Amino acid sequence: MKRSILSICLLFLAINTFAQGKLDIEHLMDGTYRIQRSIYPHSFTDNTHFNYFTPKGEKFSYDVKKLKATLVTEQQDNSSSEYRGKAFVEVNKKSGNYAYIKNNNLMVVANGVEKQLTTDGDSINIIYGQSVHRNEFGIDKGLFFAEDGMHLAYYRMDQSMVGDYPLVNTQEREAKLVNIKYPMAGMKSHEVLVYVYNFATQKTVMLKTRKDNSVEEREMYLTNIAFSPDGKVVYIQKLNRLQNHMWMEAYNADNGEKIKVLFEETSNKYFEPEHPIVFLPNNPNQFLYFSERDGFDHLYLYDTDGKLIKQVTKGDWMVNEIAGFNKKATECYIYATKDSPLEKNFYSINMKNGKITRITPNHGTHYVTFNEEGTYFVDSYTSTDVAYATVLLNNKGQIVKELDKSEDPFAKLDNAPTITIDTLHAQDGTVLYTRMIKPKDFNPNKKYPVIIYVYNGPHAQLITDSWTAGAGNFLPFLATQDYIVWTLDGRGSANRGYEFESAIWHQCGDAEISDQMRGVEYLKSLPYVDSEKIGVDGWSYGGFMTLSLTLRNPGVFKVATAGGPVIDWKWYEVMYGERYMGTPENNAAGFQKASVLNYIDNIPEDAHILVMQGYLDNTVVAQHSLEFIRQCVEKKKPVDYFMYTNHEHNVRGKDRVELYKKIFNYYEDYLK
Repeated sequence: MKRSILSICLLFLAINTFAQGKLDIEHLMDGTYRIQRSIYPHSFTDNTHFNYFTPKGEKFSYDVKKLKATLVTEQQDNSSSEYRGKAFVEVNKKSGNYAYIKNNNLMVVANGVEKQLTTDGDSINIIYGQSVHRNEFGIDKGLFFAEDGMHLAYYRMDQSMVGDYPLVNTQEREAKLVNIKYPMAGMKSHEVLVYVYNFATQKTVMLKTRKDNSVEEREMYLTNIAFSPDGKVVYIQKLNRLQNHMWMEAYNADNGEKIKVLFEETSNKYFEPEHPIVFLPNNPNQFLYFSERDGFDHLYLYDTDGKLIKQVTKGDWMVNEIAGFNKKATECYIYATKDSPLEKNFYSINMKNGKITRITPNHGTHYVTFNEEGTYFVDSYTSTDVAYATVLLNNKGQIVKELDKSEDPFAKLDNAPTITIDTLHAQDGTVLYTRMIKPKDFNPNKKYPVIIYVYNGPHAQLITDSWTAGAGNFLPFLATQDYIVWTLDGRGSANRGYEFESAIWHQCGDAEISDQMRGVEYLKSLPYVDSEKIGVDGWSYGGFMTLSLTLRNPGVFKVATAGGPVIDWKWYEVMYGERYMGTPENNAAGFQKASVLNYIDNIPEDAHILVMQGYLDNTVVAQHSLEFIRQCVEKKKPVDYFMYTNHEHNVRGKDRVELYKKIFNYYEDYLK
C-alpha cells in the first residue's frame, strides 16, 4: 500500500513523455518519448569537482571553478563485480567490510574472508538481514553498519507463528501453491529481534529489547536503527503494536544490554516513526530527531542522556529528509515543504542561530548533491513548467551555471493538454489541492466527460510541483482523447501535517469520500462538465476509494475502474491496517462502515464497474476482489473483472500497456 518513493534522479530515468506528433498508448510506454537530458545522477569527489554520467554511460568530471567538463571514461559500470548478484548486500566503504544474504542466511566478508553468521534462515519462517514489519515505519532494509564498519546490526524476523496464506503460481504444469506470511489486522503478528556482529571480536550479541517474554513485548516494532558515531551504542525506536507509544532506547553494541530509555512519545491516535536519529558530525553526544509532536514533522535536538536541547525547525510545514551537513557542521541541509506543500525544496539550517536559508531558487521538486564545504550545490529539479533541469548553485542559492535543461516534451505534440493546479475547501474549511487536465483546444461551450483519478490514502501525494503536476503520462494521454481528468488530494494524503493525514483514523473512507464529493460538486457546477458522464479510477487505496465512492454515492459515477482494491480492512495486514483502522475487535463499527461489501446492494443494473487484480498480489491479496465479485454475482449485480495472473500488487512491463489500454477502452465504451 505504501508507495515506493524513489530518488528524483532515478525517477527521471523512468519517465516516458511526449515529444512529437500524436501520442498513443504504445508510445507512452515503449520509451520512444522521453525527456531529453544529458546528466545522470552525480556526486562530488572534492570541493571543486563532481562526477556525472550521460545516457551513453560516459563519465565526466565537472570543474566548478573553471565551469568545464572533462571526459573520464567512455563507459562506466556502476556495479562492482564483487557485489553483483548478491542479495540484500550492505557495504561499508570505510572498512571495506560487507554483508549479504546467501541461501537465506547472513554472510559477512572482512579482508576477503567470508563468514556465515546464521544457519537457521529459510525463505519464509526465519528471515535475516531483510526489511521487517512489511516495510512500514521507514524500514527499507535489514542490515546496518556502524560508521567505522566494525559493527553490523541486523534484523531476525520469526514468522513461524503467523499462519500461511496461499498464493498460487499457475505457470507450472500443475499449479503450484506458494505460501506467504500475511498477518491480518487483529491476528497473530511476527516477532523481530536485532542482533549485532562485532568484526573485531567476531562475536554476535542479541539486543535485549524485551523486558519479558509476553506476546505484547514480542510483537513490538523495532524501528529506525542507528549507531552512535563510535559504534558502541545502538539506538532503536521501539513501538507498541497499538502504535500509540514509542520508546527511544539505547543498547550496548557489545553485550546487548539496554543502557537506558532516552525518552518516550505517545499519541491518542497513532505514532509513526519513519526516520532514524542523525548525530551531529562535530558532537557525538547530540543528535537530531524527527517528531510530529507539534502537528508537523520537525527536527528536535537531543543529547544522549535524552535531554531535549531545543526544537530546531518549527512551522506549519514539514521536514521531509536530512540530506547532511557541511564539513564544519555549522549548516544542516534538509528537504522541506516550507514554501509550499506542493514543492520539495532544499534548505540550510544554521545550527547556531537556527536561521533557515533556501538554497534551491527555482520552484519545484528537487534532488541536490553538495561538496564538503557546503559552497557548491548541484540541483536537479522538475517543476510544472520545467520537465528537467540541472543547475550549479552557490551557498546563497544563486545560479552559477545552468548545466542541463530538457526541451519541453509537449512542444512538438499537436494535441498537448493543459494542466492547472488550484484549490478547493473541504466542508470543514480545510484547503485541498486539485489538478485539472484539459484537452487541447478546450471549448468552454462544450460538455466534456470527466475521469477522476483518486488515491487519497496515507504516504501519497498525487499533486506536486513537478512535470505534469505529478500526473505522469497516462492521465495527460486521456486528456488528449477529449476527456477532462481531475484529481483532488483530500484529507488522509501526505505532506500536509498530522491532523490532515490522521483525519482517516479508525474511519477510512469517511473524510476522504467527503472531500472527493466536494470535488464532484465543484465539477458539476462547471458549465463545460457533463455531469451525467463522470468516471473514477484508482489503484490500491485508490481502488478502495473508487469502489467506496461509486457504491456509497449511487447514481453519481457512470463508470468506475478499480485496481487492487481494499474491500474489507479485516483482510489487510497488521502494521498499516492497525495504524489507521485498529482491529476488528476494538473498532468493529469502523470496520463495518468501511467495508465495500456492505454497499453492493447500491449497484444499479446498468452499472459499469471494472475491477482489476494481480493474482499474486501480496499487498492487497486477491481475497479482497474475489470476495467482492462472489457477492456481486450472488446478488446479481453487474461487475466486470480482470485478473493479471503473474503480477503482484503492481502490473509492470508490457502488461502495463495492456492495463492502460483496458482502462482507456472501458471509458471509451461506457463513459463517452
